[in-house]
Amino acid sequence: MSQSPADLNVLKREMVNLFGHLQRIRKELAQLNSPGMGDHFGSMSEQLDAIVGATEGATNTIMESVESIDEMMGLARGITNDPALLAIFDGVTERVNAVFEACSFQDITGQRINKVVTLQKFIEERVNAIILTWGRDELKKVVVEIKEEPDEYKRFLHGPQLPGQGIDQSKVDQMLAQDDIDALFG
Repeated sequence: MSQSPADLNVLKREMVNLFGHLQRIRKELAQLNSPGMGDHFGSMSEQLDAIVGATEGATNTIMESVESIDEMMGLARGITNDPALLAIFDGVTERVNAVFEACSFQDITGQRINKVVTLQKFIEERVNAIILTWGRDELKKVVVEIKEEPDEYKRFLHGPQLPGQGIDQSKVDQMLAQDDIDALFG
C-alpha cells in the first residue's frame, strides 16, 4: 500500500506538532526540576497540612469554648426558677448545639483536603516518572524561560506562613509599637 504525497504531508505535520508538544512538556518539567525553584509538590503538601492543622486547632478552640458556655448555662439554670431566664437559657443551649453541628465542617474540610493531597501525590509520582524517563541531566539541558513577576511588590506577599516560618507576631507587635509611631510624629 503506497502513501500519497498529501498523506505524507499530513503525517509530517502531525509529527512536527507532536514534537512541539513534547518540547513544551520537557520545558515545563525542566522548570519544575530547575535549581532554586524549590519542591513545588512538597510545598503544596505542607500548605495543605497547615490548612488542616489550623482548621482543626480553631475548631477545637471553638468547641471547647462552646462546651464551657454550655456548662455555665447549666450552672445558671440550676440557680434560678425564673421562667423568662430559663427560656433564654434554652435559647442559648439551642445556639450552642448549632455551633457544635456547624463545627463538623472541619472534618469534611480535612477529608476533602486529604483527597487533594492524594491526587497531588499521584500527579507527583507521574511527573517524577516522566522526569526519570527523560533523565534529569537531559532536562537540565533544556532552556527554561522563567517569567518575571509583573508586580514588584508581589514577592513580599506570602500570605500566612507555615509554623516556624515568616515573622513572629511579637516582632510585628514590636515593629508597630505605639511609642515608636508616636515618636515619628513628634
